[in-house]
Parts: sequence; structure tokens; C-alpha cells
Amino acid sequence: MSESGVIYRARSVVTLDHAVPTAEAVAVRGGTILGVGSVDDMRATWGPLPVDDTFADAVLLPGFVEAHSHSLEGAIWAWEYAGYFPRLGPDGRTRQGCQTFDETIDLLRRLDAELDDPTESLVVWGFDPIYFPGERLAARHLDLVSATRPICVIHASLHLITVNTALMEREGFADGTDVEGVPVGGDGRPIGELQEPPAMSLARREMLMLWGAMSDPASLRRFADMARLVGCTTVTELGAARLHGDDDLALWTQAAGEDGFPVRLVPLLNPSRGHHGTPDEIARHTVAIRQASTAKARFGLVKMVLDGSIQGFTARLNPPGYLPHPDGTDRANGIWLVEPEQFSAWFDAFHRAHVTVHTHVNGDQAVDLLLDTVEAVTASHSWLDHRHTAQHTQLTTAAQYRRMARLGMNANIFSNHIFYWGDQHRAITVGPDRAARMDACATADREGVRYSVHSDASVTPLGSLHTMWCAVNRVTASGNVLGPEERISVDRALRAVTVDAAHQLRMDHEIGTIEVGKLADFVALADHPYDVDPITLKDIEVLGTVVGGEITGP
Repeated sequence: MSESGVIYRARSVVTLDHAVPTAEAVAVRGGTILGVGSVDDMRATWGPLPVDDTFADAVLLPGFVEAHSHSLEGAIWAWEYAGYFPRLGPDGRTRQGCQTFDETIDLLRRLDAELDDPTESLVVWGFDPIYFPGERLAARHLDLVSATRPICVIHASLHLITVNTALMEREGFADGTDVEGVPVGGDGRPIGELQEPPAMSLARREMLMLWGAMSDPASLRRFADMARLVGCTTVTELGAARLHGDDDLALWTQAAGEDGFPVRLVPLLNPSRGHHGTPDEIARHTVAIRQASTAKARFGLVKMVLDGSIQGFTARLNPPGYLPHPDGTDRANGIWLVEPEQFSAWFDAFHRAHVTVHTHVNGDQAVDLLLDTVEAVTASHSWLDHRHTAQHTQLTTAAQYRRMARLGMNANIFSNHIFYWGDQHRAITVGPDRAARMDACATADREGVRYSVHSDASVTPLGSLHTMWCAVNRVTASGNVLGPEERISVDRALRAVTVDAAHQLRMDHEIGTIEVGKLADFVALADHPYDVDPITLKDIEVLGTVVGGEITGP
């Protein structure tokens, strides 16, 4: 991009700015938008700027904003993928995954044979037990692969892992533990499944490997490159990273500061990630680290996790709870990942410090706790623009959305769940009636709640076109439409992954629309999202992105 400015010409510019909704070209200087209109208008206003025709045949839109993702999407490819669906890796090669139980065991046996060091842990990720009804993966299955090598299978939800007996023996809990989230068999011993972080942490070495990979600058670069490929120009790390001291902040600012770094990074602080001190001290720290923000690395928001995952049966649900187990027994009602009293104390401190809080709430019981908390803190301290956001909101009811609207809250809805787990939610977790209103974008609209939609990468693949496609079509993996009344328009879905996502990150004054004075962040598509059959929305080709006025590549 010329220092004096440049005009990007396109087949069509979709601005999402109501004042100037479409245009032929965008003029850019110094990383910001000078003007929007025709080439002739731009030159008449700003002088004889050069015209860049890189995207002359493309449709130019605001860059996609992924407001709930994790840098683990870049880190986790250090290990082999064992998920159910084929998945594109950062090297451009598609892994086919494992569609049967036997294929999973065969993959583990092949990887075991390839490892020379007999003490090296064997780790795979993406496994999803809900696609294998009947027998659940347990230590006894992994013991068939190796009775000596530690094996750790990370589930797709990232809320559970399954380990073998050798690993449990190494860590000293093969005979039992008092940690919550460690189911036992008929003999009273752990079966090898570890549910939620406290239990998962029993696999000490493997979890240290996982979190350590997230501190590798190369992982952040892989994360950014994968975002670029799917048209995302701003991506979040929703609370899995450490943001303690200068070294933690420097990891993000230095990676994002590299020449040509293709996205803006927004890591959120999670007080559960080893932050010590009183709630007020942690809140002051969160405010203080805003000063370390750069153009491409932004700090100062918070993420907390209240419950688990629905498909992992660890989310907190209101009655009637989960469907019974196939053997007829009732299932337990999930796990609180933060004790309600601790959650309330942290939330109150952040609110009083004017720190926006994003809260993971999959189950409707967790939503109730969040709403009660927000109501209490707003009653005690007035802050009209808090933008506190409920994340996932999968079983949120119309009444809860009405209450959310009254409280001035936002929602970030996990639309990808409809495709990846909709069939299972209908048949296994909550039944057809509740599954039909899961991830209810249309209800949020009707009740006046501003919302975005997300991938939760690496739980599902990064990509805003796919999250839009899910919200617009609500098609499951089997091809069924789940809850047709909850479908939304393409225009509404596009706003959800641009300006409304930016609003939740308190960046809508900078990104989310193509508008004079905003940052020049664009995505170039081969087709206009409004013109294609909505069922093909996810298949539109991403031709390239522009961040801060610089083309970051196709």
C-alpha cells in the first residue's frame, strides 16, 4: 500500500454502513479508510491516488470478526487429529479423522509404533464420544494400544480427556481420587475419563504440554494464518491464555507486531488461569494491561467459564435436565467450573472497574446464575454500557433473552453446534423440543438482544462463513433442519460476524463496517453472500484479506 494512499476497486463493496450500503471502491491511507464510493469520487476528493485492482473481480466486505475462538486452534496441531469430521490442517492437508471406534484405536496403534521413546506420551485430539453410541472410550480400550506408554485422548469439546492406565499409574490416581469429574467403574476405580479442567489436570504432564504449546509464538502464527485463510481479520483468545506479567503480554504484542501479521488478536483474561490476589486486585490488573495494547493486540476484557459442555453432559441444565442414560438411569446435572460465590465476587469487581465480562454458559441453569449476577451488580453500580456477554447460550430461553435485553447484555451464540451436534442433541442429550430451540438466533432477535455467532475454534473449525451458514440454514450433519423457526437471514448473519461481534469486543468504533475513519480491514469473496443460494453460503471462496490497508494474502 502506498504511504500516500490507495484505492481498492471491487466488483462490489458491501459496507454494512446504512448511510452508504454499497460502493465501487474504498480509499485507504495510513491503515484507515479515507472514503467509500466510486473511483472517480475518491480521486475527485483525495487526488490522483493509485488504483489497486487485486480484488476488482471480488466482493469486498468488512473483515470477519471471530469473537469466540482460541489460539489453541494453532497450538493443537502439534499432535494428530482424531475427530469425526475431515478437517483442514495448517499445512493445507486435510485429515480424514476417525469415523469408527476401530479407526481411532488403529490410529493410536500407528502413532505408538512411530514413537521411539517408550516413555513419550501419545496425545491425539478431536475425539468425540457422542458419535460412538454404546460403548464409551475408556482406559481399558487405550490399554490395548499400550500398557506402558501414557496415552491421552483430548475430546472435541476440550472439556474432557480419556487416558490409559499407564498414565493414571504414573500420576498416582489409578486406584481413585477425590477430585470431582473422575467417574469410576463397578470396581470403584477410575475408568480413565477426566471431565473438566480440575480432573483433566490430573494428567499433569500432558496438560502442561498442551498449555505450553499455546505459549509458542509459532502457534500464534499458525492461528493467524488459519484465520486469514477463512477471511477473519480479528480473532479472539477467549480466556485460555495466561496474561499475568510483561512476558505474557509480550508473547501477543511481539507476535502481532511482526511484519505482515495477518490479523488483530484480542486475548481475554481469565481469573481462573492462575491469577492470584483479591478480586479487586485482579480487576485493577485487567485495567492496567490495557496500556500494553497495540494496533494488532488488544487487552482489557475478561472471560469466565461457569459450566461445561452439553454433549459432554457437564453443562448445568434446568429441569428436566438431560435425557436418561441408555441404561435408564438419570444423568448427573453437570459441573460448576467456578463456584457461584467466587464467580459473583469476581464479576462484581470487574463490573465496578468497568471491565466487560464474557461468560461461558452452555446450560440454561448457568444462564440463570449469570443473569442473577448481572442484575445484582448493575443494581449496586450503574454502568450503562457494560456489554457483558453470555457466551454459547445454547439452551437460553425466550424469557432469559428478554431478561438479557432488559439488562443491556449481549449474546455470542454457538451456531456451529447445529451442524456438528444437532442430531445428537435431539436424540441423546436434551430431546427434540429443546434441540429445536438451541442456539436460538431468531429468538434473540425477537427479544431485542444484540448477538454474534462463533466457532469456538478449535472445538469446531475456524470460519465465519460456516457459522453464518449454520445460523441461516440450521442444517445438521445428517441433513435435517433443526428448529426452522430459528433460522435468520444472510444479512443478519453477516452483521453477527462483523459489526455485532466487534461491538462485543468494544471495537465497533474501529472495525465491523467499511466506513470513513475506521480501520481498513476487509475480506474479499468470490461471490456476494446475498446472491448465492443460502445453502451454499459456507462454500463461498475467500480470495484474500486486507488488514490495516495492507493485503495479507489469499
